[in-house]
Amino acid sequence: MKLPFYKLLAAYSAAITTLLIGQQVGQAVGAPDKTSFGEIDVQRINIRERDGTLRMVVSDRDRFPGLIWRNKDYPHTSRTNVAGMLFFNDEGTENGGLTFGGANDGKVHSFGHLSFDQYEQDQVVTLEQAESDGRRTAGLTIVDRPDKSMNIPGIQDIVTLPEGPERTAGIAKLVSEGVVGNHPRVFLGKQDGASMLTLKDEDGHDRLRLTVSKDGKAAIEFVDATGKVTKTVTP
Repeated sequence: MKLPFYKLLAAYSAAITTLLIGQQVGQAVGAPDKTSFGEIDVQRINIRERDGTLRMVVSDRDRFPGLIWRNKDYPHTSRTNVAGMLFFNDEGTENGGLTFGGANDGKVHSFGHLSFDQYEQDQVVTLEQAESDGRRTAGLTIVDRPDKSMNIPGIQDIVTLPEGPERTAGIAKLVSEGVVGNHPRVFLGKQDGASMLTLKDEDGHDRLRLTVSKDGKAAIEFVDATGKVTKTVTP
């Protein structure tokens, strides 16, 4: 028997509704969402876990985040002219990143920086190149950081103060409390045309230097804790 048109329309509508509900249920129980793009233009991308925890940010200069600590964004006074990528740990705290920038505004300045942080501290491994006013540096740096976690709210209160005795005293207090500071341990790279390997003690003092100067002269220097060269070996 032939159904009236309105009954056919109702049956069609019910079928479409059932199909859409089935798709939504499939997504709700974990069916993956996937979209392909040939090309996209975007100013910032936030990568998050299912619970919303931030794991990575890729951003241009204008939307680049400050210091994100336990999922809260704090101002970063030295991060005002960079683009790149930041990495975050399982708790939404920054633990490394890749930044870069550069221009020629009468003087060439350029930099590229890849680093990884100690847990709830600052960077301890850095691969970096920098150029400014004709001087060039490139290399791998390894540093020691304090065992304590950084006190971000306390640090923010101090670093936002204007330059002066109060700010200097506040920073010294943070260092004495063992929440900020660093002791460089290793540098391998080049500076102003010379290549070098510098090894430092736990207080950040040079103790061994291997250098090849710009004109090709090689030397090994042994240094005491006061900075005095105690022995030099040359070809």
